[in-house]
Amino acid sequence: MLQLAAAHGDADRFWSLVASMRSRGYGISKPAFRAASESFRAKDMARDADLLPVAFAAHGRNAAAAEVCKILRAPGKDDTQKLAMLSGSSVEVTDELVALVVEKVGQFPQQAMVFFRWVEQSAGAGISWGKVYNVMAKVLGREDCIEEFREVLHKMRGKGLEMDRDVYVTVTDRFLKRKMVEDAVDLFRFMTCRPEKLSRDDFIFLLKKVLVTGDLDFKLVTRVLQYYQHVGSKVRDSTFDSVLKSLRSVGRLGESDRVLKAMQEGGFEPDSADHEKAVLAMCDAGNLEEARNYLTGVEEPGHKLGPKIWSCLVQKYSLGENVDTAVSCFHEMLEKSGTGNENVGSALEVLVSGLHKKRGSKEAFKVLKNMVTEKAVVPWQTTYKYLVHKLIRQGHLKPAFEVLGLMKSHGYPPFVDPFIPHISKSGTVDDALGLLNATSLRGLPSRIVYLRLFQAFFKEERHEVSQQLLSQSPASIQNHADIRDIFNKLEEPVAAALAEG
Repeated sequence: MLQLAAAHGDADRFWSLVASMRSRGYGISKPAFRAASESFRAKDMARDADLLPVAFAAHGRNAAAAEVCKILRAPGKDDTQKLAMLSGSSVEVTDELVALVVEKVGQFPQQAMVFFRWVEQSAGAGISWGKVYNVMAKVLGREDCIEEFREVLHKMRGKGLEMDRDVYVTVTDRFLKRKMVEDAVDLFRFMTCRPEKLSRDDFIFLLKKVLVTGDLDFKLVTRVLQYYQHVGSKVRDSTFDSVLKSLRSVGRLGESDRVLKAMQEGGFEPDSADHEKAVLAMCDAGNLEEARNYLTGVEEPGHKLGPKIWSCLVQKYSLGENVDTAVSCFHEMLEKSGTGNENVGSALEVLVSGLHKKRGSKEAFKVLKNMVTEKAVVPWQTTYKYLVHKLIRQGHLKPAFEVLGLMKSHGYPPFVDPFIPHISKSGTVDDALGLLNATSLRGLPSRIVYLRLFQAFFKEERHEVSQQLLSQSPASIQNHADIRDIFNKLEEPVAAALAEG
C-alpha cells in the first residue's frame, strides 16, 4: 500500500499510512523504502523524498529499542542472562537508543540497571557519556536503588562529568518527598563541585527543607552551610530570616538557638541582630529558660544585644507563672541598658499586670515603688492608672494614695476618678482626707477634689460624712463660694420645712 500511494504521488495517503503503521509498532521495510524513494524522485516530490530516510531511520531506532526492551522484560531470565542476550544482539548503542529505552523502562530500576551495564560495556567512542550518566542518575535517584545511584555519582566524578541542573532538581525533589534528606544533602555536595556554582536559591531551598522535613538533624544543617561556602559562595545576613520563617511554619522556633549554632559550625558568622532574633524566636515558642541562658551566653563573649530582648523576656515571664523570674530579668535589663531606654516602660507595665494577677495588687505596688525609688524608673502613666484601679478594687487605699504621690513626682496629673465613687459610697472621712493630701500641690489642697468629693457624698446622701469633712477642711475651702453653695442647697429644704411647721 505504501508503494502504491508513492507510485500515484499521493503524499497525504503515504504519510497517513506511515503514521498508522508507526502507532502499531511497524515501520517502513527496505523494499518499500527504495520503491517509494524512486517514485518520489521521479515525480519531483523532493520534500517527501528527503523526509523518507528520516522516517526509515526512526523506524530502525524504534525497532532496536523494542528489541532491547523485549530482552529486558524477558520472563524467567536473570540479570546475567539478560546481559548476555543484549551483548549477543546486533543492536548498536547510540544516544537515541539510550533515550528511547529509558523512556520505556525508567520506572523499572532493575531493568534499567541491566541496560546501563550493557551500555557501559558496549558503547563506542561516539556515545555521549554525559547524557548517558545523567539519564542513569535521573532513573536511579530513588530509595530502592540508592546504592546504584551513588555508584553512578562516583563514576561521573571519576570521568569528570557534570550532572545537568534539571536532573539535580528532579532527583532532589524526589528525595525530599520521600524524606531522604541526607541523600539530598549528599547530592548537593556533589553539585557544589561543578565549575558552575549552584545559586543562592538552591542553597536556601535545601536548607529550608532540611529544617522542616522529618526529624531535625543539626549536622545536616552544618553540612549544607559547609558545602555551600567551601566553593567560595557567601551566606548572606538575611539567611537566618529565611531559617526562622521555616522553623515557624512547622512549630520549631524553640530550636532557633541550636539551629543558629549549627549554622555557626558550618561557617556562618551571626551578628548581634541574628542572636536577638534567635532569642525572640525562643520567647515566642515559650522556651524562656533556654532563651535567657542563650542570651547570657551570647553577651558574655561581647555581643551587645538590644534592650528589646530583655524586655521581651520580662513580658513573657510576666504572662506566665514565674513572675519572680520576670522581676529578676527586669533588674538585669536595668543593669545592662539603664532606665532611659524606650522598652523599660512597656516591660514594667506587663510586669505590674503579671504581678497583680499572680500575687495581688499590693505586691505589684511594692515592686513598682522599689523600681521608682531605688532604680529611678519612670513608669508609663497607663501603668500608674492600671495599678490605682486594681488597688482600689482590692481595698488598698493607702498604697493607692502613694501611687498618686509617685505620679506627681513624675509630672503626671493626679488620677482621682476611681477614688471619688469608691470613697463616696463606702469611704470614711480619713479616706477622703488621705485623697486630699495625696492630691495637694505644694501643701495647698485641691479645691476641685474637695468639690467633687462633696458632690459625690451628697449624691449618695452621706450628709453626716460631708459635714465632718467640711469641719476638718481649711477655712479657704469652708468659705469658698462653690462649696457653700452645695451646703446651702442642703439647708434650703430643712428651712422650708421648719417654716411650714
